[in-house]
Amino acid sequence: MRMSAHVVYRGLAKEWALAIALLTCLPEAGATENWREELSRMPLRQQIHELNRTNCVELMLTAFQSNTVVKALVFLPGATDEFYMYDRAKAQITNSSPSLLRAVDSLINQTRIRATFRSPMLLLHTDEDRLEPRIVIQDELTANKIRKTRLIPHLLCNDSTWDYLQPILRWSIRIDIRPWRNSTDSWHFYRHSFAGWGLNGWEGLEVAALAGKTKFTVKPKSVVFELDAK
Repeated sequence: MRMSAHVVYRGLAKEWALAIALLTCLPEAGATENWREELSRMPLRQQIHELNRTNCVELMLTAFQSNTVVKALVFLPGATDEFYMYDRAKAQITNSSPSLLRAVDSLINQTRIRATFRSPMLLLHTDEDRLEPRIVIQDELTANKIRKTRLIPHLLCNDSTWDYLQPILRWSIRIDIRPWRNSTDSWHFYRHSFAGWGLNGWEGLEVAALAGKTKFTVKPKSVVFELDAK
């Protein structure tokens, strides 16, 4: 039985569509493996046997090094709550010379904390956390200006307040960042726990929003952060 040209074309089209879909998935798979490879080269700076509320966040953030794949390691509020609010996140480490990757895997396997690579940042979170920052752009010119700026080369926040982070963002991006320092509007922001290397201005705002459970609006010559209650 001879097949019509139309049927053959449809069959080939489906094969090409499948091939394109598979190829589209390859970069993400490669990126996932790359971040794991990078973290495997970063030793923890202390020899420990357990990750817990007294050592985990500081130990992992200070172990995070500059590399070409992951520009920020971010503890989202759900993850820090597992340590500081509920005191139930504990993970044993048996390796005598553990890497940052071993620490991440130990948290994934032994606690409620999960890891998601959202290029260029690795997010440590729980199922309750939002993995995409809520952003409203009212002025594209200001947004484009922010994307061209750079933060300080290495930014480390370990349970840091908005009063600590806001001046760094404001100085680096050279734009008005609100709430202002010492303002009561930031009292309900989560404290920020992340380490970043070589972040641009826009990436810095995203990291700040995710770590602080906030959203931000880009206005003419200013950026306004607010609590993200959802």
